[in-house]
Amino acid sequence: MLVLVNRDLDEDPTRTDDGREGEAAPTPVGEYAARLKRQMQALPRATITGELTEMSRTNVQVYFQLKDERGGVRCTMWRREFDRLKLPEEALRIGSQVVATGGPDYYEGGKNASPSFSFRTTDLRPVGEGDLIARLAELRKRFRAEGLTETQKRLPRPVLPKRIGVITAEGGAARQDLMVGLERRGWRGEIVWGFAPVQDRKAAPTITRTLSRMAADGDVEAIVVCRGGGSLTDLWAFCDEDLCRTVAMLAVPVVSAVGHERDVTLLDDVAAVRASTPTHAAEAVVALDLGQARSALALAATRASRAGRQAIRDRVGPLRNLAKGPGRAVRAERTRLNQKTREIRAASVRGVGARRDETRRLLERGLVPGVSRAARSVSSARASNATAPRELATQVARRLDQGRRRLRTEEMALRAHDPQRTLERGYARVEDRSGEPVVDSAAARRAAALRILFADGGVDATVGGGRRRRPRQNEEAGEFEQIRMEGLEDE
Repeated sequence: MLVLVNRDLDEDPTRTDDGREGEAAPTPVGEYAARLKRQMQALPRATITGELTEMSRTNVQVYFQLKDERGGVRCTMWRREFDRLKLPEEALRIGSQVVATGGPDYYEGGKNASPSFSFRTTDLRPVGEGDLIARLAELRKRFRAEGLTETQKRLPRPVLPKRIGVITAEGGAARQDLMVGLERRGWRGEIVWGFAPVQDRKAAPTITRTLSRMAADGDVEAIVVCRGGGSLTDLWAFCDEDLCRTVAMLAVPVVSAVGHERDVTLLDDVAAVRASTPTHAAEAVVALDLGQARSALALAATRASRAGRQAIRDRVGPLRNLAKGPGRAVRAERTRLNQKTREIRAASVRGVGARRDETRRLLERGLVPGVSRAARSVSSARASNATAPRELATQVARRLDQGRRRLRTEEMALRAHDPQRTLERGYARVEDRSGEPVVDSAAARRAAALRILFADGGVDATVGGGRRRRPRQNEEAGEFEQIRMEGLEDE
């Protein structure tokens, strides 16, 4: 068992357990650790301040370290007390200056745990920037709720812009760092400088106006806002609400290169890209490394040229052999066509002779009998034609006699239907003055003026209004219209 000598014990330091004098009695380490713990916890409480360098959390405790240029202290805090403070995440980021209140504490460890010293913290708060951090947290929460942190990030960014705008302090080191970064990228475009203060109360309005003017210039394809690091108070101009809202609404992508890696402003949240350094900003605004691209292009051109020459060499031999093929094929085809031409010429000569002989045989076999048959046919037709005129005259006379008899019959039928014959038998025809026939009494009353036609002429008549009884007729026969003869005219 490991033991430590405790010279602060009340027992006689010169007496041992076996009664010997001159040697200190050893103390068990666990007992010494417990006494050490009680003595440390009895020390007065203190308030310390420093830079937060490490932080981790468990379900029971929160562990962190505070350091400054002269030293550091490991601190612990019960998780329930830490949660009760409700500190924003931004207030306890690594590098923040905080104030811790508590006292020294010692954990004596155990068989399976190592002993450790810590500053048992009961209260924790940011140093001097608490209000700014709280305001920043509130603005960040509001911007996220309104979706302003995403609008710039959705904008398309040019890979190789021709003109970029830069807003920074005229004499700041960030300007030189950005130029070095752009030079390293091999970029040879145009820069539109917008020099503005980056720290005092006039910084935010000036930067806002400069951003708006640059965005209105249609040739500016991207804008970089950069400055060096500093405390939150120094960088508060880049957390200005009006400035950040203006950036969120711009149609030109904005690259934020404000502060160092640990410095996160509201402008970083709303910008299209957050760059940790001006060099990183140069890489973000000019996405293409022109030096590497030129080298890659030259290498690709060399490889393409080498591959082209090799491909030509590989194909010259086969192409040369293939080039001879058409000549050989043409010569072979010419020979074959010449042979075919000779065969066709010989076959046509033989065919013409054979057809000539066949035609001669057919003529000798069929021409003489055909001439005889034709002569007989001509003689027979001539005999038939000699009797044809007499027969034709007889037929014509018979047809004319039949036509005359039919004509007389039709004339008799036509006279039988002639209206004049009807008038000759004692009938009369009534017409209106336009010559249309009047066939009933209603038509006669409508016409009023009539013409009555007899066989030997016609008379004009008018339908009058006088009425009289029909003589020697039944009394029930009714009345009739009087017709007054106005004159008689021979037709």
